[in-house]
Amino acid sequence: MTNQVSEFPTERTFQYQHSLPPLPVPSLEGSLAKYLDAVRPFATEEEYQVTAAVVKRFGEGIGKDLHQKLLQRARTRRNWLEEWWLNAAYLEMRYPSQLNVNFGGPAPYLEHCWPPTEGVQLQRTSISMWHTLQYWDLLRTERLDPHKAGNVVLDMDQFRMLFCTCKIPGVTKDTIINYFKTESEGPCPSHVVVMCKGRFFSFDAVCDGHILTPPELLRQLTHVKQCCEGEPAGDGVAALTSEERTRWAKAREYLIGIDPANKTILEIIQSSLFVVSLDDAKPYATAENYTPVTREALTGDPTIRWGDKSYNSLSFADGTFGSNCDHAPYDAMVLVTHCYYVDQQLKATDGRWKGSETVRPMPLPEELVFTVDDRVRSDVAHAKQQYFETTQDLQVVCYAFTSFGKAAIKQRKLHPDTFIQLALQLAYYRQHGRLGSCYETAMTRRFYHGRTETMRPCTLEAQNWCHTMLLPAASAEAKRKALLLAFNKHNKLMAEAQNGKGFDRHLLGLYLIAKEEGLPMPDLFTDPLYSKSGGGGNFTLSTSLVGYTTVLGAVAPMVHHGYGFFYRIGDDRIVASCTAWKSSPETDAEALFQNLVSSLHEMLHLATTAQL
Repeated sequence: MTNQVSEFPTERTFQYQHSLPPLPVPSLEGSLAKYLDAVRPFATEEEYQVTAAVVKRFGEGIGKDLHQKLLQRARTRRNWLEEWWLNAAYLEMRYPSQLNVNFGGPAPYLEHCWPPTEGVQLQRTSISMWHTLQYWDLLRTERLDPHKAGNVVLDMDQFRMLFCTCKIPGVTKDTIINYFKTESEGPCPSHVVVMCKGRFFSFDAVCDGHILTPPELLRQLTHVKQCCEGEPAGDGVAALTSEERTRWAKAREYLIGIDPANKTILEIIQSSLFVVSLDDAKPYATAENYTPVTREALTGDPTIRWGDKSYNSLSFADGTFGSNCDHAPYDAMVLVTHCYYVDQQLKATDGRWKGSETVRPMPLPEELVFTVDDRVRSDVAHAKQQYFETTQDLQVVCYAFTSFGKAAIKQRKLHPDTFIQLALQLAYYRQHGRLGSCYETAMTRRFYHGRTETMRPCTLEAQNWCHTMLLPAASAEAKRKALLLAFNKHNKLMAEAQNGKGFDRHLLGLYLIAKEEGLPMPDLFTDPLYSKSGGGGNFTLSTSLVGYTTVLGAVAPMVHHGYGFFYRIGDDRIVASCTAWKSSPETDAEALFQNLVSSLHEMLHLATTAQL
């Protein structure tokens, strides 16, 4: 995911979009066989036989019909899943999305040129904003090289969703609105929205065809800060975006109803390039302990971020940064790629601006003031209360494991991602005395508009290995053999998932056809092992490799008794964020991380002695 940027590119960012292959539909037999294999670790022999019979009936009966209908759908669409996935995974969900769907995370700049420092918030924000605007310009002019896996071109469509994009709440279903255009497609909004102390300001980031320089951006940010200093906080209308979706949709309708000018303000926020949040918090994170800034990114002040915006850039008073993004329009790799670009640019310039200090004459930021009444104030108060109650229940830890990283793992001829996934399985097994159903993100961007597939790391082979590791009598040789079998199985399943041969999205498609046609729900989806093994969004461990860059993110758990686990792998370190709900008596994110550390050491020792 390195950003290859060319001054005179031979390939344009979006040039291969029309030549990408369509998303394939896997074979029904293959998907059902993989599903049966995946539920096995969670079943007794008796339970497994019951499920095997259910699956057999499904495959010979209703499943066949549903599969044919799915094949028919795939004939008329280049991506049969795209619309369904967006609706089922994001837009139809009614729970508050800001905490349950959005991802947030710390910016890596504190590790090098920008350690926590007071008094530099606006100066640093102007520089990071300038680099972000350069990235927008790269996308506008299609100078960002298309991503590839080896020689295979990957879909770049999600990069259109980073800027000028917002989710709009609906009473039964949300929508996504996107104003981004490349230069060849036409004009694109170029204003940014700055939020400070519950108030909104907006200004154009382009003047006379040129992006504002850091000194010019600093002038605009300083004006915003001066307007808010010593003044009472604004009405905090942004907190409404953290509400349950239907409640927010109705509050929004009411807001527009009391004054048409409110609709204009909403449109300015929705169409803006991105939102900059000037936050008074001082998280004081370090390169070893990212917890404070990660927690703030996920659970910070709801009155100075727009929860439905595709990108909220968070600027803290101690000179550190973070982000909070709606997950519906794109997956984390888009933001990771962008943040890594900014990180590399800052590193190359030591976080300084070396250009002109001249500030051109231009309009000052305009304040956007919503017309509110007692009902709106009451809605805002309710939103804040439910948000704070929920965020106080979320345990967030984010640490760097610095004993070793990618280099040591690869030296032992093992795949670094698989290494961490198996370490996590062992950590969970040790802590909870059983295996946890686990979701790992597999990328399907080699297909047209491909996003993700589920890879299930909790295999029978992983279970056998965990069990062997905890057997006092097991020899090192037995542990190594079991480990290699688990590795091979994981790598095989991941490769299949990335090549469109996973089974979870296929089963979702069959489920949605039955639902859309008003058919009785097939037994396969009501069988207890379906949800026990993670089906229907019930994974105990919700995990994702954020990449091999300097950028990390975090998410809330998928289920109440579960964990959210994101990680990045550096040459000499592994940084992981882990979340859990405090109100669940079973889970403890701190303990899981410590168990992960033990597992990592044990595994490296096992792999090292195997080499001798």
